[in-house]
Amino acid sequence: MRLILLGPPGAGKGTQAQRLVARHGIVQLSTGDMLREAVRNGTPIGLRAKAVMDAGQLVSDDIVIGIISDRIDQPDAAKGFILDGFPRTVAQAEALDSILNEKGLKLDAVIELKVDQDKLVHRIIQRAAETAARGEPVRKDDDPEVFKTRLEAFNRDTAVVAPYYSGRGLLVVIDGMKPIDDVTKAISDVLETV
Repeated sequence: MRLILLGPPGAGKGTQAQRLVARHGIVQLSTGDMLREAVRNGTPIGLRAKAVMDAGQLVSDDIVIGIISDRIDQPDAAKGFILDGFPRTVAQAEALDSILNEKGLKLDAVIELKVDQDKLVHRIIQRAAETAARGEPVRKDDDPEVFKTRLEAFNRDTAVVAPYYSGRGLLVVIDGMKPIDDVTKAISDVLETV
């Protein structure tokens, strides 16, 4: 099973991806997580991405596409994967199509979590406060100003990815503002038909 989860930052893609991983035994390929790991490990690609990520901007396509292509080849992705945070642009979606085609693979579904963007900033502020209350470090991209920059980038660049997949008959839209368990059930219902 190969899936893409679409939606703006803070829509719950990561939460739903983790539930899909647990239920279906496939891996979550989060570009954000992969890039943060590269930054933590001080890899060359991580060092290139660090300054861009700290500013709340998106890293270049060549970095992200290279990470995704290499990651899909790893043994734990053979059974399937969930892409979370990729593709962010139509150019990346087209590059992903090429990568999958070269590898003899195809997507099973693209699920978009639709959310009220005005409520997302409140959701992020709440998530940051809860993280801090647990004594954990707050992610840089959970800072409200950085989040607003990321949301603007999503609206400018990524919102066009959903129509791209809709035109290919792969897009399913789910209300991401519903309670987490309801969103999980809606996704499960969709996956029973693919």
